[in-house]
Amino acid sequence: MKCVIVDDNAMARMAMEKLVSQVKDLSVVAECESAIDAYNIVNRQPVDLLLLDIEMPGMSGLELTKNLGKKSPLIVFTTAKTNYAVDAFELNVVDYLVKPIEPARFLKAIDRVKEALESTKEEIEVRDKEFVFIRDSGVLKKINADDILYLEAMGDYVKVFTSQKFHIVHATLKSIEEKLPSSKFMRVHRSYIVALNKIDFIEEGVININGTAIPVADAFRTTLNGRLNLL
Repeated sequence: MKCVIVDDNAMARMAMEKLVSQVKDLSVVAECESAIDAYNIVNRQPVDLLLLDIEMPGMSGLELTKNLGKKSPLIVFTTAKTNYAVDAFELNVVDYLVKPIEPARFLKAIDRVKEALESTKEEIEVRDKEFVFIRDSGVLKKINADDILYLEAMGDYVKVFTSQKFHIVHATLKSIEEKLPSSKFMRVHRSYIVALNKIDFIEEGVININGTAIPVADAFRTTLNGRLNLL
């Protein structure tokens, strides 16, 4: 797995390189002190992961992430500030590490990256309204529609959550919504589709499925209430 360290602070880059050196199968292909340098590297050679600082002169890590678009590798933000967490969530980065970074916390982030890399090899196909087929390394794996809990949009990809794991597929949420059985699934937010029969409870406009809180947008609230089997 190839990574690029992006940080305008030389000591921070050195500390990150030390963390990377302790992980098997993770190697540094470049170190950059600016987001522009990282942008050029990503466009020039294959990169799996950016370990990306946020506050940098010229272009910030947030701006770089937005500019990379479809070309973007997986991204883990590494920053001394906590106030960018919401922005990071909206950009669908894999993780958000706050300096100084503890080795155990870094390893957890890398585990998430590895899982995401494996999942991004998958593509989604729907053969009929009851099954979802995930294409994984040339093999079609069937997932029952009834096993899906909810789906979450993340840029050009969609996370498909089941009770066992999640898959990341290269598709739009709208394209998947059109293929899923509408009797069982409903869009409740621009970023979420839920399986109606998997809803555990709804409290203050938030759906809970299997311990996960999912927001309901105002535009979908009336329709959702109409779909529920209210007593």
